[in-house]
Amino acid sequence: MTEVIDRLVTAMNAHHLDAVTALIHENYRSVQPAHPGRAFVGRDQMRANWEAMFAGIPDFHAAVTRSVQDGDTTWIEWHWSGTRSDGQPFEVRGVTLFDIIDGQIVAGRLYLEDVERQVVGIEDAVEALSGRRPPTAGGKTGS
Repeated sequence: MTEVIDRLVTAMNAHHLDAVTALIHENYRSVQPAHPGRAFVGRDQMRANWEAMFAGIPDFHAAVTRSVQDGDTTWIEWHWSGTRSDGQPFEVRGVTLFDIIDGQIVAGRLYLEDVERQVVGIEDAVEALSGRRPPTAGGKTGS
């Protein structure tokens, strides 16, 4: 894990908003390709987002499952967890790609999703995506 990401995780887990913000470039660009309406530019918006996250999830915890550095880009697999202030569990997993230049995160591509509370099997998931249920291992189409 890079020094910047190590510092980011430490700051996130301490809910130290100023320390998180200090790692973000003033013109930070954030995109979520699966959720295009969530794109934004700027450190101020990132700070506002994390201020709400820390307030809404008082026991927020971030863990890095894996990370890989490729030039200026660091790929991070995350597990975020906690309990929202309304008592609901919070659990997110996924990957971010952060462009890090001169010790600051200048851009992020986020592929993060809520962990399912109601488990859906692979056949049901394929059917929901394609409109067709996959054949079972025995070759017959499921119900």
